[in-house]
Amino acid sequence: MKDKKEFICNVCGYQTARWIGKCPSCGSWDSFVEEITRVSSKNMISKKNLNTPIVTLKEIPQDDNYRIKVSNQEINRVLGGGIIPGSVILIAGDPGIGKSTLMLQMCAELINFNPLYITGEESLQQIKYRSARLNGIPESLMLLAETNVEVIINAIKSTKCGVVIIDSIQSVYSDRIQATPGTIAQVRETAMMLMQTAKESNIPVFLIGHVTKDGIIAGPKLLEHLVDTVLQFEGEKTYSYRILRALKNRYGSTNEIGIFDMTESGLAEVKNPSELFLIQRSTEEPGIAIVAAIEGTRPLLLEVQALVTPTNYGMPQRTSNGYELRRLQMILAVLEKRLGLMFKQYDVFINIAGGLYVSDPSIDLGIAAALVSSFRDRPIQKGLVLIGEIGLTGEVRQVSNLEQRINEARKLGFSKILLPSTGLTKINFKDKFISLRAVEKVSLAMAELF
Repeated sequence: MKDKKEFICNVCGYQTARWIGKCPSCGSWDSFVEEITRVSSKNMISKKNLNTPIVTLKEIPQDDNYRIKVSNQEINRVLGGGIIPGSVILIAGDPGIGKSTLMLQMCAELINFNPLYITGEESLQQIKYRSARLNGIPESLMLLAETNVEVIINAIKSTKCGVVIIDSIQSVYSDRIQATPGTIAQVRETAMMLMQTAKESNIPVFLIGHVTKDGIIAGPKLLEHLVDTVLQFEGEKTYSYRILRALKNRYGSTNEIGIFDMTESGLAEVKNPSELFLIQRSTEEPGIAIVAAIEGTRPLLLEVQALVTPTNYGMPQRTSNGYELRRLQMILAVLEKRLGLMFKQYDVFINIAGGLYVSDPSIDLGIAAALVSSFRDRPIQKGLVLIGEIGLTGEVRQVSNLEQRINEARKLGFSKILLPSTGLTKINFKDKFISLRAVEKVSLAMAELF
């Protein structure tokens, strides 16, 4: 056995033999940490089976019902329909956001698959107290308080468990690596060993991970490449709801989100998130607009809030919460060019009510309407939903999934929708309770509204 010293970037995982100030891979400053690993001098390849059989795609059996279904439809939605046996799923989020609570409740729903919950950060007594606070955690749930990965793998193989949850991957260590648990070398080695165990035993493994102060998943970047699915559990601590989104998914879409409400008895799935985000809406105030966005396959009605006020500085402020700042600047430029509104003399603030971040460009028309409403201090008419992407020439461009957005607006009692004229010709929607008004230019839309 001999020791090997190397320096590893804790942001991207870049390795170098000496310390350097700036990472040549990701550009981060002062991000290199020293790692000392003990490497065996024996030839490990000789122990492997070099005659692994090669099979054709035709010889592999196909099972149409291969996914493990969870009764919580929000988890199924984000995972692409259910849990794939043998997959490794990393779920990360801020401290106290509810990762452990979500995993414990998932164990309760999968109790027929004999889940094994392995904790490295809490004692078994603490897990007992947590389960007493939550509803429906069965007494037969298998628990293990262990941080040694060799012991964990032996427990997985010796018990007849069908799902494994490890809380957390940063607390697990291997005897092969002479380094502190949570270091880059330990996280990399233990994750690879657990992944190999998951593939060999065909058991899905959930790894709970930490995040840095910048919201980046802690550990080497290899961890995200290694696992099959990366889930981000997020939410503002001032709000009760939590959002589960997929950053990577080898078995499904990364556009889906799951929405949960944190209650005294645990996380409850939100079946109609539009009602949650619009529960405190006030459409009779200037600067308020209702938009219809799409997250994955799910339509969401959201409230856009805008505030335009005279600036007290030489450079006007542009602040956006939940919406891309560069796109806001583009919309302001279009409104100045096409409508002659001088926003350069005003501070502009945009907020998506509820704390949700929206990247769907179909809310551009609603953003523009809220800005003009606040600028002119005139409210937008009640019961109106705005849909449309804005181009640089001021045109209102077509968006996808129009019928889904319209149906969601109708379900929540809205009576009028302003939408692109190009999209209206391609849908067959007739409903006497809702009026569809098509516009071609943002100037025509603002003229109709104000």
